[in-house]
Amino acid sequence: MMATGFRYLPGAASLRLDQVRCNGCRMCTEVCPHGVFEIEHQKAVIVDLDACMECGACANNCDSGAITVDSGVGCATAIIYGALTGTEPTCGSTDSGSTCCG
Repeated sequence: MMATGFRYLPGAASLRLDQVRCNGCRMCTEVCPHGVFEIEHQKAVIVDLDACMECGACANNCDSGAITVDSGVGCATAIIYGALTGTEPTCGSTDSGSTCCG
């Protein structure tokens, strides 16, 4: 599901992961449109913080509450793009029907 070439402002993303709370469900790796997460030793890890567009998909789908992020510019961009194209916000995901903002 990773979009190619996307970069955010270096070190600016508000994304935080509490590995102690992570239950290893893999949902963050499924919903993140930019491949920010991977699973290592049955826990999520942030592998590319600067690719995070702060859409909030990971936090919205994290049942254990291990992920926090202040939805920001990425989500706004997705909403605007959706409005301009007459589609639902997708935050750049190639997974058809996948929405992340809400």
